[in-house]
Amino acid sequence: MQKSALITGITGQDGTYLAEFLIEKGYIVHGLARNLNTINRETLPSTFSHVELIQGDLQDEESLRRAVSQSNPDEIYNLAAHTNIATSWDESTTVIDINSLGFARLLNVIRESKREPRIFQASSCQVFGLANESPQNENTEFSPQNPYGCSKAFTQFLSKSFRDSHNMFISTGILYNHDSERRGTQFLTRKVSSGVAKIFYGIENELILGNLKSERDWGYAKDFVKAMWLTLQQEKPGDFIIATGESHTAEEYVKLAFESVSLDWRDYVKTDPGLFRPAEPNPLCGDPTKAKNLLGWEPETRFNDLVRLMVQSDLQQCIESGSSP
Repeated sequence: MQKSALITGITGQDGTYLAEFLIEKGYIVHGLARNLNTINRETLPSTFSHVELIQGDLQDEESLRRAVSQSNPDEIYNLAAHTNIATSWDESTTVIDINSLGFARLLNVIRESKREPRIFQASSCQVFGLANESPQNENTEFSPQNPYGCSKAFTQFLSKSFRDSHNMFISTGILYNHDSERRGTQFLTRKVSSGVAKIFYGIENELILGNLKSERDWGYAKDFVKAMWLTLQQEKPGDFIIATGESHTAEEYVKLAFESVSLDWRDYVKTDPGLFRPAEPNPLCGDPTKAKNLLGWEPETRFNDLVRLMVQSDLQQCIESGSSP
């Protein structure tokens, strides 16, 4: 029998890749979108012609009720979130309302519906913040250092509570940094790849960045959505670190990005202390051993390949937009 899935945040980076993945698996895919009138389907992947979009919002419980009723899902992937860590300080109440309370609203709606879908909750490595060990694993103590990380830590505890008290199948993915050609330009990796392409074609002559010494575990979004799906195919739910297990500095990323077009990054990059985070987390690197052993998952795209892939995509975008000579 054909399965049905409901994806919140379906028009975001992870949502689009997950929708494509599930459609290839033969699913009927429904997606929650805040405003159907503002969506330009021409900018979405061609496979979205097979996606049924439903207007709804994690801040509106009644809209969630309608979405669950309309989609009658076998699986629910909650990817919708306020994800910008920098702005989360100024919008902390909104972050908590969407990321934390929004997930609580969704779980309450599912309980009321008497349906028993399997649920995936997208969490974040930011729950670890000032981690006391590296790499981090599923037993590492939470120590978030920003409102976004705090909001995701709440969803971890809530998932366990609903699992234990109401026997709901809820798996969480503690997702480490994962990027792609579809990443927004407000995020470091895409800001860099886009900046490199524009510098290469003479559109811009410098790139201003924040802390180049910050370390992250960077993976490819297309690899990560497969792990999301795998968590819901198991006999029992659980919490899983989804990461590459490798740590790299922002400077390494920048250096490789410029080298991919035969430029020296030091000739173009300037740092602005104003772009540093108020509380920089400790180096975050995940241990994906549990995901490897129980899910049979491991990342397929290496760090160097991810950097080149993103730069090449932005170079092509410059050509297609007519910005290149």
